[in-house]
Amino acid sequence: MIRDRWVQLLFGFYPPELYWRPILAFGLLVVVLAPVLFGDRVPKNLIWFSALYPFVMPRLLWGGSVWTPLMVIAGLAVGYLVYRVVSAATGSLAGLIAGGAAAVVWWLFLVGLSSGWLHALIPVGLEVVDSRNFGGFMLSLTIGIVAIAISLPLGILLALGRQSDLLILKALCVGFIEFIRGVPLITLLFVASTLLNIFLPPGTNFDIILRVIIMATLFASAYMAEVIRGGLAALPRGQYEGADSLGLDYWQAQRLIIMPQALKISIPGIVSTFIGLFKDTTLVSIIGLLDPLGLSTAIRADAAWNGIVWELYGFVALLFFICCFSMSRYSMYLERKLRTGHS
Repeated sequence: MIRDRWVQLLFGFYPPELYWRPILAFGLLVVVLAPVLFGDRVPKNLIWFSALYPFVMPRLLWGGSVWTPLMVIAGLAVGYLVYRVVSAATGSLAGLIAGGAAAVVWWLFLVGLSSGWLHALIPVGLEVVDSRNFGGFMLSLTIGIVAIAISLPLGILLALGRQSDLLILKALCVGFIEFIRGVPLITLLFVASTLLNIFLPPGTNFDIILRVIIMATLFASAYMAEVIRGGLAALPRGQYEGADSLGLDYWQAQRLIIMPQALKISIPGIVSTFIGLFKDTTLVSIIGLLDPLGLSTAIRADAAWNGIVWELYGFVALLFFICCFSMSRYSMYLERKLRTGHS
């Protein structure tokens, strides 16, 4: 059975003639992660490709016009320009708010319009693949990788917001974290699959996989915020006082002194959250997505494979074990590499 169905367990119902696209997308992931995981052993210039990869991966997997990700990147440039102009006139906080608002307005109202106009003028793109064709281990990797990549920076911001002296910001972060941690992930997935469309304008087509990725990211970011907050709390007060004595502002102190040490302390908890999130991607089978477990149920319904259990679930378990064990071993390597002393 494994010999007959292993391709389906890996790619789901993705068109066979387009297998090169997910293979290329996840192959490039190895290149992208190199400067992040082994920064001192690879060329520094690869970090720019790592920054562009989140825009390249969806286009390879789903296809469509190449102008859409370019217009999304243009939104970042618009937000940065607005930030520079407003911060120079009024201050950094107002500039940050204005830049973020400008980027959101661009993404909500102008990306579709501008990319559609450019695609009509210069039609360049890849064949579109519907989300219903996604499945197998490729679906678990897609959800897990995107959620892991976004939940870490979002968790850092939530942890800093929870420790902020701004009352409204702190209340919002505390409320978000406590609400998400108090709700099971499967409940959020049901909200993503059924209830979310109720709050959207009529006729809006919000991709189900994108909805699941958003909910999984929010769920993981709440737990990540608490892990990082534990690392921040473990730092001695002298580190904050040292940053103040050097004349560093808040963001400089966090970037150069506080956050690197807090992340170093939090490595085991961060990796445990990543591993738990990756394994939780199997819950999407409950809302009808055909991840490896969902496909396993469909395969076992075939009369030719009726009663086959151990081989099928053993193969799925092996795939997850390879990924989770690799993350665990890398965290141990990173702890040894960053160890600067013994207590």
